[in-house]
Amino acid sequence: MGNRTPLIAGNWKMYKTCPEAVNAAERLAGLIPGGLNVDVMIAPAYTALFPVADVLRGSIVALGAQNLYWETEGAYTGEVSAAMIQSAGCSHVIIGHSERRQFFGETDENVNRKIRAAVDARLVPVLCIGETEAERDAGETFAVLDKQVQMGLESFSLTDLERLVVAYEPVWAIGTGKTATSVQAQEAHRYVRGLVEKTFGDEFAAGLRILYGGSVKPSNVRELMDQPDVDGALVGGASLDPDTFIQIVTYQNKIV
Repeated sequence: MGNRTPLIAGNWKMYKTCPEAVNAAERLAGLIPGGLNVDVMIAPAYTALFPVADVLRGSIVALGAQNLYWETEGAYTGEVSAAMIQSAGCSHVIIGHSERRQFFGETDENVNRKIRAAVDARLVPVLCIGETEAERDAGETFAVLDKQVQMGLESFSLTDLERLVVAYEPVWAIGTGKTATSVQAQEAHRYVRGLVEKTFGDEFAAGLRILYGGSVKPSNVRELMDQPDVDGALVGGASLDPDTFIQIVTYQNKIV
């Protein structure tokens, strides 16, 4: 994996009230061992960002938002801008999660605009890509990844994307209990790295962190992380309980 520090990110989705989120974040920060060679990020709901930022201060756990809107401000009821997220204490933002694409009409064009807003605000964009089960069954996995990467990153320079993180999440593995095999994950990650290399060059591709998302848990994280092109995990359900999530975060210390 060269110089790519693994990133283990927890996406809390629509779970946890403010007190619950603060409590879980505080417990997680307290469980992180010293000398951990892993970056850690959690993405609570918007409402909990500011109080959670407060309890994470001084810990190595970074804070992310689950989405943002691309305009800087305006009459966009219910939307939240990059500057608002940043002012709440975030350093990261998840963009184009399959649930946003599936339930809320997120398109590759919207994803591109959101990455631009994140880059302009100096947030770390976590670009989510991945195929549905029907697309995989039809042999379209690579075509889908190609389109999502090309359109998502269109018109960006190397400098724009120096903080970019990509998360490959096969839609059929999210919340279903199904996980891509380590071979399937490696194959998709290697393909994505190759795509990025064609557009942005070897050096950028070699440094890009590509996370795997889709039913990651303590029992399968080590095998996934052992793959040469898997640089971390975007964890959903298993990130909600700090005692479970810490087992994923500290996967390097575990003998499986």
